[in-house]
Amino acid sequence: MTAVNADVLSPSARNLTPGALTARRTICGFSRREVAALTEMSAREVFLCEEGLHPVTPKQVERLAKAVNCRPDELIDVEPGRETLTDLRFAVGLKLGDAATLIAATPIGRDLRVSAETLFALESGEPLHGQGWDEPETTGRLVIALGKIYGASTRMALDAWMRTRPQEPAPIVATPDRGGPSRAAITAWASLNERQRVYLTEIMRDDRMTATEMWMRRLQRVPVPKAAEWRQLPLAFKGAPSHTGYTRLQERLRRRGVHDPGVGGTVHALARRGLVVVTEDIIDHPDAGEVVRVLVEITRRGRAAARAGLDEPAQVDHEPHLLSEWLWGVLVRVAAAEPEGLPEDRLAGRALFFLGVGYRNAVGGPPSRGLIESVAVLAAGGTHVEEFRWRLTDLGRQHVTAFADLYRRRYPRINCDGLDGIV
Repeated sequence: MTAVNADVLSPSARNLTPGALTARRTICGFSRREVAALTEMSAREVFLCEEGLHPVTPKQVERLAKAVNCRPDELIDVEPGRETLTDLRFAVGLKLGDAATLIAATPIGRDLRVSAETLFALESGEPLHGQGWDEPETTGRLVIALGKIYGASTRMALDAWMRTRPQEPAPIVATPDRGGPSRAAITAWASLNERQRVYLTEIMRDDRMTATEMWMRRLQRVPVPKAAEWRQLPLAFKGAPSHTGYTRLQERLRRRGVHDPGVGGTVHALARRGLVVVTEDIIDHPDAGEVVRVLVEITRRGRAAARAGLDEPAQVDHEPHLLSEWLWGVLVRVAAAEPEGLPEDRLAGRALFFLGVGYRNAVGGPPSRGLIESVAVLAAGGTHVEEFRWRLTDLGRQHVTAFADLYRRRYPRINCDGLDGIV
């Protein structure tokens, strides 16, 4: 491609979300003239931007966002879950040439000889030729670099890449190096006596069992408490065991022959080392009436020490570009209902904020992955909307096709038989 001016080359304008700039300007107490003075624009241009009628360049987005004290992506009119590579660049106010310069300075950028011209072709979905561009492992390295430069997560960069270049194989993003246990974890484990080690590992195993139970409840659409609540495991009741019985954790320790009467000095020794946290609450026991219950929660440090003692690798829930087991299960349900789609009332809860187009994980938080969307189903004759159904987006279908085998190996408990018509 012949070298040309990067600003001329770039798909260089985006509209702002109507009303977004007005709201931010009002919060800051600025008039349009004041914003115009801060951004080197006219008051009329600011008005047109506020109405979503005047396309803005990355530099203008950056100046406007700085003037009204917000992030550029809070102003751009892009539905969450539909971001492209160009949108990620605009979200941080980078012109094409500036972004290309930053990418070219990275090891993968140098390997691929990234320039403004190649970045333009990348964002436009045009074929790219040359060493490495047809290798998913190599483009996976570029995805990671783009995420860092654009201040986006790896999964956001990968999803934007796949939306931009849907006809190509998905980049292969390297799994984080799990490595061995840290020196601090090894030292913490070495400081424990045998009894304390048994307590810590049994607490961790009970925590894992509880996590599995919560996963099963989600799968069966049963309400699940917040993790901050269910991770506080019942340890003991302050009362005679003949009246209160034993908790599941106490039964575990009894089977190991190390159970302490009452709360136990062993657990408090773990708490002093910062490996667990001990708290209390009051419950209405069915046999003993109102009793004090002792709760124990393993800390991150405690989990790392226990894994070091059991010679387990450093914990990584899943690769950065993959879904958790719970969300993969939800996506499989939607995929299995294709092409008709899953009735809207069959899918609810937090999953929508991670998977559904138009959602965000939290107010001001990252956008959902946009793997599913709510589609209107018209009545016979097209007279009115009869219902809404959840269906895979194009990206959702790409995601299932590209990563189904990986998910099958990682989450064998999820039944993927319904994917046969897609994969």
